[in-house]
Amino acid sequence: MPRWSNWESQLRKRGCVNICGVDEAGRGPLAGPVVAGAVILPSDFDARGIDDSKQLTARQREEQFGRIVRQCCSYGVGAVFPEEIDRINILQATFEAMRQAIAELDVMPDFVLVDGIKAIPDLSLPQQAIIGGDGKVVAVACASIIAKVTRDRMMCEYHAQYPQYGFDRHKGYPTPEHRRMIERYGVLDIHRKSFTLLPEQREFHFAD
Repeated sequence: MPRWSNWESQLRKRGCVNICGVDEAGRGPLAGPVVAGAVILPSDFDARGIDDSKQLTARQREEQFGRIVRQCCSYGVGAVFPEEIDRINILQATFEAMRQAIAELDVMPDFVLVDGIKAIPDLSLPQQAIIGGDGKVVAVACASIIAKVTRDRMMCEYHAQYPQYGFDRHKGYPTPEHRRMIERYGVLDIHRKSFTLLPEQREFHFAD
């Protein structure tokens, strides 16, 4: 079980009511978007069953996703797709997805807690970056679940379009299977061309 920090309780003591947690999913894959989630929870939210999305099974994430969506004050999702990732780089794309997710909230945050080592640039809200925040702050962990489940569902939709690539299994991450499929079938529009798609980065063909 995670050891939750006192970030949220300390902010509430300072008068903050709408505390927003933000996290992303999909920085490392070779294909698909980077997705961010933003969540504002009520002060009495029951954190049982909540954890960093990477520590939960797919079934547990789906279950908690439904509960978070039902019980949160507001949530938002942002996504930046491969063409833009290639244009501005994955770090800037991640920040853009986070800004989009916050902009989708129906409630204006008093304070933003973001997972990572860097604060979100160009965000006109008070914020704090927390290393390992998805395992320390309940709202950030909930945001990680929102982001992960949303992205996994998107990758399953891509699987329906391109079943030979196995996106329902590897979700676009650089697994040996995924790289074999790139070598065999070629590069898709949803692949990130600025990433090392094949270890030797030899010439590869584009899928029709």
